[in-house]
Amino acid sequence: MAREIALLTNPTSGKGKGAKARGAVLEKLRSAGLSVRDLSGQNADEALDLARAAVQDGVEALVVLGGDGMVHLGVQAVADTGIALGIIPAGTGNDVARYFDIPRKDPVAAAETVIKGATRQVDLARSGTKYFATVLAAGFDALVNERANRMTWPRGQMRYNLATLAELRVFKPLHYTLDLDGTQLTLDAMLVAVGNGPSFGGGLRITEGALLDDGMLDVVVIKPMSRGGLVRTYPKLFNGTHTSHPQYEHHLVRKVTVASPGITTYADGERFGDLPLTVECAPGALTVYV
Repeated sequence: MAREIALLTNPTSGKGKGAKARGAVLEKLRSAGLSVRDLSGQNADEALDLARAAVQDGVEALVVLGGDGMVHLGVQAVADTGIALGIIPAGTGNDVARYFDIPRKDPVAAAETVIKGATRQVDLARSGTKYFATVLAAGFDALVNERANRMTWPRGQMRYNLATLAELRVFKPLHYTLDLDGTQLTLDAMLVAVGNGPSFGGGLRITEGALLDDGMLDVVVIKPMSRGGLVRTYPKLFNGTHTSHPQYEHHLVRKVTVASPGITTYADGERFGDLPLTVECAPGALTVYV
């Protein structure tokens, strides 16, 4: 019998890149002998329902075509099930694809990872019944996301650049209470990030050094610095050299509770939940095609 998989597409990802790639990816998968269920929800809730139904039906894999938001959705459906997740990048950031060296500019080439069928088992981060694969943003970066989501112009990355500048003008360090595997910390900081993987936001390596299969979470604290200092430090996030900054602090934990008034967190680029949140590592919870 042919291998049966479900292909779930976000047609709006990457300014329509997902919709454009869908036909070619379907042809590639089917020509390789796979039986493919072609799924596309009208919204995130419908897409998640479709994904969960396919997983419950026992497909070999759920393959998502889109950005990190689609990966986030797929993770909710396959976490702790043993059903493999296939990733065909067609978004803006594509950080999870970076983790596994999946081609990010050629969806048809990325489909080869599904056809090949090799898998890797990695950790996820879990809060309650929700999971994330990359990084939980719980500070300045989360406020930028909130501001950008309220803006209707411009579109794309420039909206986030303008939101960053606007937030920078009014931002003041936040007051946090952290519980790190039972150790309490109270401090002021620009941000707290909880990493399952090393990067978010299209390659910003905020939790540099985070491993996907060590059973641990990487908690990074950026302590108060001037606006100019934050601007100068930002480019270092792309190569992970911010770790030498004196205001950088790193903790390796199995579980963390983060509390700060009025902060809505983001994970995998999606709105995740309001603080306080408790996040724990879910070892080996994700099987992914590599």
